Amino acid sequence: MGNLRQRQFQKGFTLIELLVVVLVLGILTAIALPSYLSSVQTSRQGAANTNARALATAVQSKAIGANAYDTTLADYATDMGGSIPSNPCTGTTTGYSISATATTATVVATTGSNCGTWTPTTFSLTL
Repeated sequence: MGNLRQRQFQKGFTLIELLVVVLVLGILTAIALPSYLSSVQTSRQGAANTNARALATAVQSKAIGANAYDTTLADYATDMGGSIPSNPCTGTTTGYSISATATTATVVATTGSNCGTWTPTTFSLTL
């Protein structure tokens, strides 16, 4: 009877219960973390391509008025709403490249270490 009464007043978790909870949390983390990191990289890649597309639109718009392509990235800040959007793969606003000839241009996001291995979309423009 003494043991029963003493056991009723003990509170808390046993070591086995705590170990089971830690084990379950470890398994869930091992399964979920790689998937989460992959989705973060995919999201950053998509954002970089979207920003490059917006920059390509600004480049084409300015080229139509000037009848020539301008490859200076900083010249498009006003057309992009006041600043060039940051490339989430490089973490910089200079993470895009513009190449041009007399009648064609390409705009592409720069690959960076934040996005893993990927091939960015190249946006081709023609006057």
